[in-house]
Amino acid sequence: MNLTNYTTEASMAVKPKTVTEKMLICMALVIITTLTMLLNSAVIMAICTTKKLHQPANYLICSLAVTDLLVAVLVMPLSIMYIVMDSWILGYFICEVWLSVDMTCCTCSILHLCVIALDRYWAITNAIEYARKRTAKRAGLMILTVWTISVFISMPPLFWRSHRQLSPPPSQCTIQHDHVIYTIYSTLGAFYIPLTLILILYYRIYHAAKSLYQKRGSSRHLSNRSTDSQNSFASCKLTQTFCVSDFSTSDPTTEFEKIHTSIRIPPFDNDLDHPGERQQISSTRERKAARILGLILGAFILSWLPFFIKELIVGLSIYTVSSEVGDFLTWLGYVNSLINPLLYTSFNEDFKLAFKKLIRCREHT
Repeated sequence: MNLTNYTTEASMAVKPKTVTEKMLICMALVIITTLTMLLNSAVIMAICTTKKLHQPANYLICSLAVTDLLVAVLVMPLSIMYIVMDSWILGYFICEVWLSVDMTCCTCSILHLCVIALDRYWAITNAIEYARKRTAKRAGLMILTVWTISVFISMPPLFWRSHRQLSPPPSQCTIQHDHVIYTIYSTLGAFYIPLTLILILYYRIYHAAKSLYQKRGSSRHLSNRSTDSQNSFASCKLTQTFCVSDFSTSDPTTEFEKIHTSIRIPPFDNDLDHPGERQQISSTRERKAARILGLILGAFILSWLPFFIKELIVGLSIYTVSSEVGDFLTWLGYVNSLINPLLYTSFNEDFKLAFKKLIRCREHT
């Protein structure tokens, strides 16, 4: 959400930026915006053009990429203009549209992370039954629910902002914190409740993963490690499980589901020559799962928690921040839209292949 517009008091005295400062700030923010556009567009194109990625779980990731792309296209450019010019010059109507789109898209991006975690949790804890329920229709319903909730969280200010005096034209595009109940309602709905749910879900996902690893160990026959790597990989795929070297997905539940639904898994005791090796493989996989989940949670919390802490302390009139701090925290939140396509696709081999295909196509054109 646009912290500059959402929280900064117009009456605060601000030291004017020098031309050099404005240029440097503009360049940095333009780079962030451009990368956000490119990465999210690449995710959308990869999913749309790669048949192997046409799965309900990836539809949620595609919808997240669309939402983050909207943040980059509709929100970030006007924020750059507002920060650099230190004044709003586009009039009241555009201000209202921008504030509403900003709040809706940022809230929707956060809620997408929540439903992705929920989808993964169901896929792990009830893999066989959920595999039947995990349809494109269900994914579409989840996406519709996320957008609906986002609209209900972001739209209420329109009702009281519409009664403001429109003359003279506003030089500041801000939402005043004169409704404490709404501040609490919006911050809880847009961040604190989703954050709590995400932490609980990923905690349970990790422990489910750890339990499955300990029960199953590795599905590879380590006694054949000297054989050709391709034959080894094919053997792993035959048993419908992942090899240790094949744990390259940003969605750890992919592996857990395959463990749940595997048909021909060799007896556990025959998989490994020594119990110590079995334990080592299990520990390695647990660390990789923990690292991936830690990156997802860490990026989300570091991006948005400072913003929403500030929202509460400003909304409750506990403290007032400068516009510079407001701008920084706003863009710290926006950066999450840049990080999401990296975290949710870059560890996945299918996405990597799809991206390489896209790059090759652009090189030939």
